[in-house]
Amino acid sequence: MKYFLLLFISYLYLNANAHVFVYHRFNEFKHPSTNISSIKLIEQFEFLKKHSYKVVSLSDLLEKLNQKETIPDNWVLLMIDDGYKSFYTHAFKIFKEYKYPFVLALYVKAIDDNYKDFLTWKQIKEISNYGDISLHSYSHKHLTHLGSNEIYEDTKKGLDLIFKKLNQKVNTYVYPFGEYNQKVFKEINKFKFDAIFNQSPGSVYTNSDVLNIRRIPISSKTSLREVFKYKTIDVKWMEPLIYPKDGILKTVYAKVNPKLKNLKLFITGYGWSNIVANNGIIELKINKYLKKNRIRLSLATNIYTRSSIMLIKNKGE
Repeated sequence: MKYFLLLFISYLYLNANAHVFVYHRFNEFKHPSTNISSIKLIEQFEFLKKHSYKVVSLSDLLEKLNQKETIPDNWVLLMIDDGYKSFYTHAFKIFKEYKYPFVLALYVKAIDDNYKDFLTWKQIKEISNYGDISLHSYSHKHLTHLGSNEIYEDTKKGLDLIFKKLNQKVNTYVYPFGEYNQKVFKEINKFKFDAIFNQSPGSVYTNSDVLNIRRIPISSKTSLREVFKYKTIDVKWMEPLIYPKDGILKTVYAKVNPKLKNLKLFITGYGWSNIVANNGIIELKINKYLKKNRIRLSLATNIYTRSSIMLIKNKGE
């Protein structure tokens, strides 16, 4: 334990880590897992002020990432997914009062088809004067279940509608459900977005991939003290990169900083195991049958400091 603590302090904290929060619903108490009350939102914003966290704009964060500059440890980016009307009726005024920038990621079909609990284009036009607009897909389907052409057309339709309704070109994308694989990424990346966001716990640091930015979901139950403990170690995942067709995870191969030796590996369905890196190389024979269609692999030095990838089985495999 002392070795892990010393290693954590001497190396990992050398990398500053910003955090990206994602909100969904506001004062919609029938949906507790994705809802936050106005009272709790104000409490969280007061926490940020009290502890000198800086809520930054999307452009601020992307500039640091693109320039490979150190990202201040106190930076926070705020995002709102889907486009529920409750953001406008309950939270928008609070964001404006605190003068906090934000990114609103739109589920376009729900808005364009006038779903009852979603924003209108008129409201979004007003909101866009205070924050950035991002695409959260047109249809909000599980993209890993779609064919390549379906993914491309879904994305194009969403972008075209936003441009038509708001006269804005959208430069960022948020995966529905946070799910993606190589097929999905290939199609989404054809649009040359400036940034793509997932929904994996973690943080953003100098070497974070601008096309795979981690975000942490926030609700009324979230402790920001706990959230800010999340840090990311620099891992280059080599194998696997896709869900194995036979459903058997044979090998884990990754590269880490040579200073790291003792780590832990997490595999969905099998939990954590102790592993050892040899001069920055992790090469393990696993040979385990994957029990679920959505698998998370994580390398960590402790529960809060890790790097993770998702393996998602394509529909029909």
